[in-house]
Amino acid sequence: MWNQTKAARRLSVQYPVIQAGMAGGVTTPELVSAVSNAGGLGMIGAGYMGKNELETAIRAVQAQTEKPFGVNLFVPETPQATDAELEKANELLNPVREKLGLKKKNIKPAASDPVFYEQIALIERYKVPVCSFTFGIPPQSVIEQLKSRGILLIGTATTVKEALLNEEAGMDLVVAQGSEAGGHRGSFAGDFEHAMIGLMALVPQMADAVQIPVIAAGGIMDGRGILASLVLGAGAVQMGSAFLTTVESGANRLHKQAVLSAAEDQVVVTSSFSGKPARGIENDFIIEMRKHEQALPAYPIQNKLTQEIRKAAGQQENPGYLAMWSGQNPRLSRDLSAGELIRELAGQVEQLMGSHSDMVL
Repeated sequence: MWNQTKAARRLSVQYPVIQAGMAGGVTTPELVSAVSNAGGLGMIGAGYMGKNELETAIRAVQAQTEKPFGVNLFVPETPQATDAELEKANELLNPVREKLGLKKKNIKPAASDPVFYEQIALIERYKVPVCSFTFGIPPQSVIEQLKSRGILLIGTATTVKEALLNEEAGMDLVVAQGSEAGGHRGSFAGDFEHAMIGLMALVPQMADAVQIPVIAAGGIMDGRGILASLVLGAGAVQMGSAFLTTVESGANRLHKQAVLSAAEDQVVVTSSFSGKPARGIENDFIIEMRKHEQALPAYPIQNKLTQEIRKAAGQQENPGYLAMWSGQNPRLSRDLSAGELIRELAGQVEQLMGSHSDMVL
C-alpha cells in the first residue's frame, strides 16, 4: 500500500502526511488534533511561542487526540546589529508605521532567545512524540536528551549537504524543503541563493544520499503531489499552505483569502518582514522594502522590528502590510476542514494508484 512507508511506520501514522509547523498562530490545537485524528501528523508551530503558550497548546492537543503529534521549534540564531544599523532599519520602517497610525520609533531589540531550552523541557515533560527543527541543527546535547526519551526528531534541509549534516547529527527523518515552499527558508549550511533547489530535483538526490527517511515539502497540495514525491524517493510529505486555509487554521482571515485567491506568479521570496528569506504573497510592504532589503538586520532582529507593524495591519484588516506566507501552488488551495482534506488526499492517491495499477513504490 502507498501509505505504508518507512516514514509512516516510524511516525506511527496512517498516512505519510505531515501538517507543517507554521508559526505565528496558524497551528491551533484544533488543527493539529484534527490532522492527527484523521491519520496524518499534526504539528504545533512553536517558533514564536513562549513557555506558557506552548504548554497550553500541548495540553489542548493532548485533550483532543490520543494520536501522535509533534512540535516544531526554531533553532536559535544570535546575529548582531550595530546601533547605526538599527537606526537605519527603524528609519526605513517609520513611514510604514505612520501609515498604520503608529508612532515613529527607534526599537533596539536583543537577538537572544532563551525560550528554546524551556520549549525543549516542555516537550520532554509532556512526552510529545515528535519534535522537528528549522533554521539549523540543535546542540548535540539536546538531540541526545530528546532521543533518550524516545522522542522522534525531524530536521530540515534545503540541500543534500544539509541533509547529510542532519543525518550525522542523529535526526531520525529529514524534510527536503524545495524552493517552492511557503514561509521561511530553512537553509543553514550555505547562502540562501545557492539553496533554492526545486523539489523534483532535491528529493531524489537527497533520498540517494541519506539512509534516514526523506519528507518532501514545497508546493504539495493534492494527491498528485504526494504520489509524485513518493515516486521520487520521499517516504512522506509535509504540507503547509494546504492546511493554512482549512477551517481549523488560526491564520488571519485576510491571509486565508489572499492564498485562496492568489496565482503562482504573485508569490515571491522576501526578507523584508523578518530578516530571513521567506516565500509569501507580494504586497505593499514587500514592494516598498525590496530595494532596502540589504540594509535590514538579520532574523530575528528584523522580525522583532516589524512585529508591531504586522499586528496593526491585522487589527486594521490591511493586507498590504501583513506577512502572508504561501507556497508556489496557491491555485490548489481549498476552504474545507482538515479532516476532509486528509480524506480527500488519501482518496486522490488511491485513485491515481488505481489508474496505474502496475506502479510499484
